[in-house]
Amino acid sequence: MDKETRTAVIAKFARQEGDTGSPEVQIALLTGRIKEITEHLRANKKDNSSRRGLLMMVSRRKKLLAYLSKENHERYLSLTDELGIRRNK
Repeated sequence: MDKETRTAVIAKFARQEGDTGSPEVQIALLTGRIKEITEHLRANKKDNSSRRGLLMMVSRRKKLLAYLSKENHERYLSLTDELGIRRNK
């Protein structure tokens, strides 16, 4: 993810100016990186170290989504709709 894309994602999902640590921003950044690595793995099927990194990122995003769902369910619903992430039932 290049710097301009990263800055745009942070600006879009930040709660206030300079916010980079909120769960929404972290989830959005992880989603972008997950999409990039997924495309990489489609072309490089034997790259197991990248696959491990992808699984770790998916796990971290899942934990952040669970936290956001508990803390503020409306923001969780809007974020998953906006990013196109499937929700747990």
